[in-house]
Amino acid sequence: MLIRTLGNQNTILDQYISEIRDVQIQQDSLRFRRNMERIGEIFAYEISKELSYQTRQVTTSLGLADVPVLTDYPVIATILRAGLPLHHGMLNVFDKSSNAFVTAYRLYNKNGTFDIKVEYASCPDIEDKVLILTDPMLATGLSMHLCHKELLNNGKPVHTHFVSILASAEGVEYMKRKFKGSKSTLWVGAIDAELTAQAYIVPGLGDAGDLAFGSKH
Repeated sequence: MLIRTLGNQNTILDQYISEIRDVQIQQDSLRFRRNMERIGEIFAYEISKELSYQTRQVTTSLGLADVPVLTDYPVIATILRAGLPLHHGMLNVFDKSSNAFVTAYRLYNKNGTFDIKVEYASCPDIEDKVLILTDPMLATGLSMHLCHKELLNNGKPVHTHFVSILASAEGVEYMKRKFKGSKSTLWVGAIDAELTAQAYIVPGLGDAGDLAFGSKH
């Protein structure tokens, strides 16, 4: 597995990450969703550099132009519900892509521990496709791993790009262990050092799903 960290390079991505972290700006859920979407567009652009292209001759009003175009669009998958704005940003760039959705949540036990429950996946055929799986927060890495495993019921992708805006160092190490030797890349905006006993990233940004769509019971 390759690890690509896009943040802390003095680009506009850092501005968007600073805003989704900021407790004052977070109060505007519309801006929070839009920043997540714009971050998704940046990740999609960077991933597009890793895809396959072929030259196509295009007829303009004044002549012919040879232009590289994608040979095959990736399948874009997301973990509901927090990943939807990030997914939308990806889809703005890969506008011809097929889409997949997975539901996963934390089921808390009486002793304070939790299990990740994957309930449902809607996915096209991903055999020999490039798969992009997005989740804005990579805490322990378990959700990403289990959701990817669920998607594999629909075929084996030729390469998987995992995308998270914020990740914990522990989550990154977990992904490196689980996907060692696989044809995969983990893309993150920033890596935070701390993960609490409740598996929340610190400093992180809070609950991305609640900030985007409102609190839940």
